[in-house]
Amino acid sequence: MKIYSKTDIGLLREENQDCVWSGMLSGGACAAVLCDGMGGESHGGLASSLAVDVISKRIMENFSEMMNRNSVRNLLITAVSAANSIVTEAAQRQPAGTVMGTTCVAAIVSGSRAYIVNVGDSRGYHLFTSEDSECIQQVTKDHSHVQDLIDRGEITEEQARIHPDRNKITRAIGAESMVTPDYFELELEQGDMLLLCSDGLSSYVDDMDILDVCFENPPETVCQSLIDCANESGGHDNISVAVIEV
Repeated sequence: MKIYSKTDIGLLREENQDCVWSGMLSGGACAAVLCDGMGGESHGGLASSLAVDVISKRIMENFSEMMNRNSVRNLLITAVSAANSIVTEAAQRQPAGTVMGTTCVAAIVSGSRAYIVNVGDSRGYHLFTSEDSECIQQVTKDHSHVQDLIDRGEITEEQARIHPDRNKITRAIGAESMVTPDYFELELEQGDMLLLCSDGLSSYVDDMDILDVCFENPPETVCQSLIDCANESGGHDNISVAVIEV
């Protein structure tokens, strides 16, 4: 198993409010945590770094390859809850009215199984080969205003990419006293990849282009190649990527 991650400020932002961590765990497992902060001045960057720090430490200190599926699920969900408490407390120490929060997508891959949580619009993708065809499938579902519109049939996915409210999220770490992440599990085959990314990639690079980059480059260069694609599309936002190859 191989794991890589990288973050980039992009071409237009003055600060990188994304934060990403990846690392190996016991028993050959690995994990990644990726957060995209929101808030003026440095508040978004603080929120994302606090969340990544809390969640990654929880994973490193508590994960064991002997855990059953329910234990891994509980580890990820309680880690997100702990991060929410820390970010909420940090926001309360800021001036009144301060906006401070972060999206999050985190994953543990152990053996052939991936365990994933997400809050907000940072995504997890499964990349795999089926009957000699290369495929990409979004695992997570955005907690966003445009996703709600898509679900109600009011706009298409293509219209969502240019919708004026496409950056409005409906769930975030630090936004409320409690947060409930979505949780997913999937089986991975040899050669499959799990991709985590912020919307600085997914909003500006088409899924099929992401697929091509992931399968046409060695794993150790995929993160930079995806960042390059986002910057070639204008680099409008911070860009963060984590890739796990089984």
